[in-house]
Amino acid sequence: MDPIAPPARRTRRIVLLAPALLAAAAVAFLAQRPLHHAGWHGWVGTANGIVFLTVAALPVAALAVRALAARRRAAGVEPGWARRSALAEVGTVYGTLPWVRMILLPGVDPGGPRRRVTLVPLHDIAEIVSAGPPATAVAQVVGNMLVFAALGFLAPVRFAALASVWRVLALGAACSVLVELAQYVLRLDRVSSVDDVLLNAGGAALAALASRRRWRRPAA
Repeated sequence: MDPIAPPARRTRRIVLLAPALLAAAAVAFLAQRPLHHAGWHGWVGTANGIVFLTVAALPVAALAVRALAARRRAAGVEPGWARRSALAEVGTVYGTLPWVRMILLPGVDPGGPRRRVTLVPLHDIAEIVSAGPPATAVAQVVGNMLVFAALGFLAPVRFAALASVWRVLALGAACSVLVELAQYVLRLDRVSSVDDVLLNAGGAALAALASRRRWRRPAA
């Protein structure tokens, strides 16, 4: 084995990680500027606050992956699988919770009597496309597809039972239904829509397809 290889790999990782951390720091700096005088609600109850906390938590997530992988290696788990499984678990949580929190942000009149539900498939998508500029429509559709994308991409990597696009699609749909029900029950003044479920589940399934080569296969 070439003894120079491990330091070389570490160097490559540092070179690749440095720009990502710089970009994260820039986003965090820009996002936190309006939050100084907003109080606790500004940090956890606004989109800017959620973006800032998500970016700020990136080093914590990286340390969690490292610690979890080290613990599994110490327990006798094969190093490659220890690292991959730790990354999948932490990445799923890190890549999903901020999106779910954004979906559960209250609307204009939270707690009011109004509860809006749309059960006609593609109705809301058609309204979004016809009502706003194309960029706004694309942003809303893509945003909905990203909600459970981390779950769809990483869950089959970690769990052999989810190594199926249809199972990931069903999981994404189930999670989305729970979120839409929470919007309705908590009276957040948001629309509980079947189109959101379709987009959320579709995004999870497409993300699963993107990670197909890395799926954990069931034992023979």
